[in-house]
Amino acid sequence: MRGLRKEFIVHKKTGRLKRAKKVIPAVDGVDLTVEHGEMIGYIGPNGAGKSTTLKMLTGVLTPTSGHVRTCGLEPVPQRLRLTRRIGVVFGQRTALWWDLPLRESFHLLRHVFDVPAADHAARLARCRSLLDLDAFMDTPVRQLSLGQRMRAEITASLLHGPSVLFLDEPTIGLDVVSKQAVREFLAELGEGGDLTLVLTTHDLSDIERLCRRLVVIDHGRVVHDGSLDELHARYGSRRQVIAEFDDPWDDAETPPGAVAVRDAEDPRRVTFSLSNGESGAGELVADLARRGLRDVSIVEPDIERVIAKLYAEP
Repeated sequence: MRGLRKEFIVHKKTGRLKRAKKVIPAVDGVDLTVEHGEMIGYIGPNGAGKSTTLKMLTGVLTPTSGHVRTCGLEPVPQRLRLTRRIGVVFGQRTALWWDLPLRESFHLLRHVFDVPAADHAARLARCRSLLDLDAFMDTPVRQLSLGQRMRAEITASLLHGPSVLFLDEPTIGLDVVSKQAVREFLAELGEGGDLTLVLTTHDLSDIERLCRRLVVIDHGRVVHDGSLDELHARYGSRRQVIAEFDDPWDDAETPPGAVAVRDAEDPRRVTFSLSNGESGAGELVADLARRGLRDVSIVEPDIERVIAKLYAEP
């Protein structure tokens, strides 16, 4: 994407018989490149332009201006060719036949995309195993639970062997067990390096589990593009080590680079803050172990608070 922009026109009533036209930029000049095999989290608050971006990348919407290519193709004029190269799961929209058993939907999709029978069978067998589909393969789609249907939708999006998978809120409304199953499956897909995954979500646990790269969009513009660690560093988010000692803690013993805060009720219990990084935490714990350490735990930075700070920026 280069200078990608999408505007919507809305009309507001300004008098009894008059209306004024207003242009709303949903996506406002996005520059972004995603390499083959990347797993990227594309997040932002409601109305930030996430879904609009995905719809332009998949050929559902025509950009107002700018340049966009997906798999080397122009999404709108080459939409039919692009359809064979991408998989899409858009929230509550379904690619399955509502009144047919799930097995029949998968069978029909093989013919829609003209997939060789052997390739289709191999992909379906893998999804059935990893997503535990066998228990409801003969159930009509309309009778599936939300978790079952989302697993089925993800399977449907992969049966033709796409190069890129677009997922818009794939775990929204799912119970804990279904979320875990979907996350583990997507993580295994990403480890192969053959599939590019673009994920939008409000569940930041999905991002932490799946994506090394995080792109944050707000008011139609990219405000962060990098790793989670870089985001934590940008906002001073710090990993904490909570330690309990045999004797009350002496602030003079605090290791260099750490900040110690004693518990108001128990001076033997101390919370140490340090810059994000596993080596820093390991070195600190090793240092504390030589000072009468009784118990220790490491608390990761809260990504939701960090993202909230980012959204609050002017």
